[in-house]
Amino acid sequence: MALDLVSYLLIILVVVLHIMVLGYVLKKRPKNISGKHVVVTGGSSGIGLWTAVHCFKRGANVTIVARNVKVLNEAKVEIEKHRVNEQQKILVKSLDLGTSYDAVEKGFREIEEEMNLPVYMLVNCAGLAICGLVEEVSVQDAKFMMDVNYYGTYYPTRYVLPKMKAAREGIIVITSSQAALLGIYGYGSYAATKFALRGLAETIHMEVSHLGVGVTLALPCDTDTPGFEREERSKPEETKLISSSGGLMKPEDVAERLVRSMLRSEF
Repeated sequence: MALDLVSYLLIILVVVLHIMVLGYVLKKRPKNISGKHVVVTGGSSGIGLWTAVHCFKRGANVTIVARNVKVLNEAKVEIEKHRVNEQQKILVKSLDLGTSYDAVEKGFREIEEEMNLPVYMLVNCAGLAICGLVEEVSVQDAKFMMDVNYYGTYYPTRYVLPKMKAAREGIIVITSSQAALLGIYGYGSYAATKFALRGLAETIHMEVSHLGVGVTLALPCDTDTPGFEREERSKPEETKLISSSGGLMKPEDVAERLVRSMLRSEF
């Protein structure tokens, strides 16, 4: 009788373990974005552009947002090369994301109306870096970085968040930086904006992970983008020495890793 009871308990344990493993596997299974609407801010170049490309290659409808119309249209041509079906749409939207919430709200409503789809995935890639010692970076530049880097992410995220919570689905990506992990010489004002994004991402993840909304915080190192080229012009020599030790990544590789992570809901 005792042996039968032990065998019975072992069977139950095996079944429970199988259910747990199955649940883990299903949770990590990449989400299918074919036919869904993906919006990428900062999508005209660099990591943003290649994120849009990788999403388009997976069958998504893509909207790229940036300020420069000419560069946006050039990016649209590049994304079009990776079309997988005739039903896919690509939209471009010129929008200054750091101006005000009202402007972003209006712009995103227009995007959803034109695409005739709600935003399923928001990838925040808009950002810039102006380097220098804290007292050397002008007050105007410090505020400009906060407007673009933090508020340029906060406003779009603030718009999609209640919609995704109501739908109990969606993905939000916040692109911060390895400068959000520790202060780095010459990156003071820039790092402050990226620390803010890290805090925003961690908080939103706690607030929505139980509601079916995935949040991914990206912390890329130096990446070979037009933005990085501009950043190099203002870097102190000490900052260049520190950052050069980490190498220089290709934007297409960073974006591919980012897309894989966000589709698996990896924070």
